[in-house]
Amino acid sequence: MTLVQLRNAVTISGLDDRALRVRAVEAASTYDDDMLTMITHAYMTVASRKGARTSRRTLEAYALAVKDYVRWAERTGVSVLRPGRRDGGRYVAHLQTRPSQGRGRSGPLSAATAAQYVAGARALYRALSWAGATDAHPFQDAHVAPDPTPGIVKNPPYLHEIDQVLPHCDARLAALTLLCAHAGLRVSEALALTAADVHGASLTVRGKGGRVRRVPLGRRVRDALNAAPPLDADGRLFDWKYAQATYRMRKAFRASGLGEAWRGFHAARKHSGTRLYQATRDFTRVGLFLGHASVDTTRRYVAVQDNDVASEVEFF
Repeated sequence: MTLVQLRNAVTISGLDDRALRVRAVEAASTYDDDMLTMITHAYMTVASRKGARTSRRTLEAYALAVKDYVRWAERTGVSVLRPGRRDGGRYVAHLQTRPSQGRGRSGPLSAATAAQYVAGARALYRALSWAGATDAHPFQDAHVAPDPTPGIVKNPPYLHEIDQVLPHCDARLAALTLLCAHAGLRVSEALALTAADVHGASLTVRGKGGRVRRVPLGRRVRDALNAAPPLDADGRLFDWKYAQATYRMRKAFRASGLGEAWRGFHAARKHSGTRLYQATRDFTRVGLFLGHASVDTTRRYVAVQDNDVASEVEFF
């Protein structure tokens, strides 16, 4: 998503009702996925629950979803403005059977990815309704079945891998690794840090939904940050995009002899959650540390041993 698209979305939200409806009807009729994306962004920015505080990452994800749905509709002859009552379910079935096309993955789309695409398509129809172009809601009764395999099983936390890969990271990559694996940051949070966010033994983190939290920094993280001074006058600690950081981590994993064991930065964040839970046995404290709004989310970040309560039940 570019800044130009954001500016255009703001412009679109300022159109009068008739002009907005005409623009939306024309875009839907011609399968203009760029314009439909901007109309969706305009709706998300001024009329959704989060409004202008909708995260850039959400807007980018919904942009991919809108484009994917509109291209599918064009290929299959589905009218965007007047879809059939079963077309939402047909698109869900398409998502559940099509192969993954991103980040070197193979096999079908994950349930979480399919659900994200459907959420974006639903947002498109809310935007078209907001624009006065249609009252259709083809995804009202369409649902993506959740994956029965827990995420902590599909993508478990790194264990020994963190210490094994660190010697093969330069100072800045080591700092990023430890910010995720020991300080529990999302990689997007870590990449956005500046020197002004570091306060000795703690860190100010701006997370999802604009929530701000204070994160304690262990000795190894403090040492790693000291070894990676700011890059510029703005105090930026990193100048990488997600893909650039991922490329460097994959390379470090291979150099360390771990081969293709890289499973993404989320597995590093789960490493921190699991270690903290083992030390505290308190999901609430772990959730506060990770910046989760719900303890239910935290449970998906903690690997608990199968025999975790064996000693407790021994003498029942």
